[in-house]
Amino acid sequence: MSYTDQNSLAPCHPAGESRKPPLRVDFDRRLKLEFHGSKITSDGGLLAYRELDDALGLTDAAGDAFHDSRTGKNGWHGMTGLFRQSVFGRLGGYEDVNDAERLGRDPAIRWIVGGKAVERQAASTSQMGRFETELLASDANVEVLANMNGVWIDRVHDRRPPKMIILDMDSSVSPTHGEQEGTAYNGHFGCTCYHPLFLFNQFGGLERCSLRPGNVHSADHWEAVLKPVVVRYKGRKVRLYFRGDAAFASPKIYDYLEAEGFLYAIRLPMNQVLQESIAHLLTRPVGRPPNHVRRYYASFSYQAGSWDRKRRVVAKVEWHPGELVPRFGFIVTNLSRPAERVVTFYNQRGKAEQYIKEGKNAIKWTRLSCRKFRDNAVRLQLHALAYNLANFMRTLALPKEVEHWSLTTLREKLVKIGAKVVSHGRYVTFQLAEVAVPRSLFQKILNLIDDLRRRPVPA
Repeated sequence: MSYTDQNSLAPCHPAGESRKPPLRVDFDRRLKLEFHGSKITSDGGLLAYRELDDALGLTDAAGDAFHDSRTGKNGWHGMTGLFRQSVFGRLGGYEDVNDAERLGRDPAIRWIVGGKAVERQAASTSQMGRFETELLASDANVEVLANMNGVWIDRVHDRRPPKMIILDMDSSVSPTHGEQEGTAYNGHFGCTCYHPLFLFNQFGGLERCSLRPGNVHSADHWEAVLKPVVVRYKGRKVRLYFRGDAAFASPKIYDYLEAEGFLYAIRLPMNQVLQESIAHLLTRPVGRPPNHVRRYYASFSYQAGSWDRKRRVVAKVEWHPGELVPRFGFIVTNLSRPAERVVTFYNQRGKAEQYIKEGKNAIKWTRLSCRKFRDNAVRLQLHALAYNLANFMRTLALPKEVEHWSLTTLREKLVKIGAKVVSHGRYVTFQLAEVAVPRSLFQKILNLIDDLRRRPVPA
């Protein structure tokens, strides 16, 4: 098949309109392919996310909190607009500023950014590069970024107050492929990487995260991630819970959680004393084994040498068909519920691992390719904010028939809606394609978003 493109050196319109003749395909010569960068978008569904952002006041709050160190008077885009372009670009799958040149002419992005971008174009690649690696990388703005996830989640909780908060802490791997500052080989993951730490709530919200060098222990710097979140929730009347894997089995963490009134369940590494405490459950049962898994539970008091007092430990033992030895594990907890329910509660910690996978696949937050460690830390925070906005859409604004959609499905079906832009004297119309998301479903999403807006109190 041959493709014809005559007059390939013809100039492009500043707003993205091509003045070149259409492309032709051989399989049917009646077809012509034209490119209209400023009149057609492939990301029309981002407008629904912008509506959710406006209802909750998210990017406005961030833009007001950032410190703008620019001194010139001819700045084209404000901090809020640049920040929107960073976050919404990541929502659309454009995780690098390399895409900003074309993205700046996209009509959906221009209306999302707002301001002067509506009539002309959003920020260029160089402008976005300076924004993320210079303006946001200042000490003041790095701190604002680290706190912004909590600010956004508080705005959601103000409208939908929770009765309890369950915090799940886990680390992950972000592979590196160059000479990025702070990258190191990690024997557990078997690669050179960064080793970020994440703290989620039970709704999938990312409360706080921190980028760390690749060779640190999984629990290093837990205080910097956990303590600011605990301070935020002190003013709310909610029950507080914490879950973590064996990397967080530390008496310092136990003491802190107990002092702050948390109920917790943390995996405990196995040792000989713990194994002897359940020796009666580790003896192979007599008789022919059944074809199903047999589970046994135990609860007892235990004090490790580094602990200042005894704590409750729950054990679970499983005998699987065809296996000669049992599988077993231990959980240290201050919960008073029966042992089986403690194990069930702890096992739900696996949702945090699923949220991390969604962040990697849907938001691409492992794309940390800057040279400086601080610049990559800024990029991780921007990815985290994009993840939270996507998660808010899933948990707050999806009708029941699609509430099971993952973040990847949301991007493929809701974000990636093709649209043609038609301008009138007073209005601009986005004519959206109606395939995966019909008009009725889009209307339900907008109605749910509208319910989140603050209504004036009647006089």
